Amino acid sequence: MGEGAMKRFLHAGRCGGGGGAPTLAAPTPPSGRGLSRRAFLKWAAVTASSLSLPAHAAMELVDALDSGRRLPVIWLSFQECTGCSESLTRAGAPTIERLLFGFISLEYHHLLQAAAGARAEAARDEAREREKGGYLLVVEGSIPTAAGGACATTAGKSHLDQLRVFAADAAAVIAVGGCASDGGLPAAAPNPTGAMGVGALMEAGLVARRPLVNLPGCPPLPVVLSGTLAHFLAFGRFPESDDGGRPLAFYGATVHERCSRYHFYQQGLFARRFDDEGARKGWCLYELGCRGPVTRNACASHKWNGGVSFPIQCGHPCIGCSETGFWDRDGFYRPLEAVALERADASGRGEALYQGNCVYCHPVDPAQLGISPEGAVEQLRSSAIRAHQRFSFTDTELQDLEAYLSERGATPP
Repeated sequence: MGEGAMKRFLHAGRCGGGGGAPTLAAPTPPSGRGLSRRAFLKWAAVTASSLSLPAHAAMELVDALDSGRRLPVIWLSFQECTGCSESLTRAGAPTIERLLFGFISLEYHHLLQAAAGARAEAARDEAREREKGGYLLVVEGSIPTAAGGACATTAGKSHLDQLRVFAADAAAVIAVGGCASDGGLPAAAPNPTGAMGVGALMEAGLVARRPLVNLPGCPPLPVVLSGTLAHFLAFGRFPESDDGGRPLAFYGATVHERCSRYHFYQQGLFARRFDDEGARKGWCLYELGCRGPVTRNACASHKWNGGVSFPIQCGHPCIGCSETGFWDRDGFYRPLEAVALERADASGRGEALYQGNCVYCHPVDPAQLGISPEGAVEQLRSSAIRAHQRFSFTDTELQDLEAYLSERGATPP
């Protein structure tokens, strides 16, 4: 569907009345984005909320996005499955139509563009020259570095060379999906193509450093991508991020913290097979290998398919797809402590205890625990805290836990 036809489609049906003949729709905003003023204000409020911005930020979004400026975007796809692009097409706040025809100018995207072949490449290169230093570069997929980048090419040019050229002239870069963030599936052992994420390439000096935000996930939630785009368009910068370059609004809390099955964990009710009574009753999926306690993502709060559900809610444990190296780490369908217990050293056994018991109420990273290793063990021994009374650790287990906390640098605030 062409832009004109799509715009006519978006405008269709925007009329109403008191029950008689339909009347013309209310005038569109000054920006002419095909959206009623009320809908525009509502969208801005929803977007500000999803980004955890203060209430006044909604009007700042309105002012910035109503200015008529469209952000030029070049989207490059490398070693990927197109799942991240598919996720974008299911965005709801804002929708893909409003993004494309109202807020951004998508100069190149091999899935969504009408042109192909030499014509598409020429349009992409012309956009780079025209918008040099002002466009936003979105990268989907990992970048192969083995054999001089020959493992993957487009139009006779390696993906690594393409990224070098387009990153050098970009105002900022979004690494969308696990593959672009840290290599993802292509980088899983033994990583035959030498796949790397955008950030690692910048760190290694193989690609020019530019402001970068990572949106990991396989794929990331639609609102994560659309919300990040809206924030950059409105404020000229990415949302506040963690040490891994992930927006805190979406990756600031673990899946477990907001899980719809959390109360079953508190009651000690776990499904141990996919077809047992616990599974049928919707009990906690930790025993089936759920990685929710150590995975930072917004799946449990924003969900998928317009807020309908997310994997844990529909009966499948979280596989930790927004965490670095999740394809190689721990394995699936095995409890976290079972994997950690395979390590022979005391620290490994202590990690198993921490992941199996403590991360449900305390930070995933023990360095943020806010108490010394000795103090934590003493609290557990005394059972002075009510939540600790359900534990029955042996002296050996407590020694292992203390060793792990000491290794990870747990310190008082």
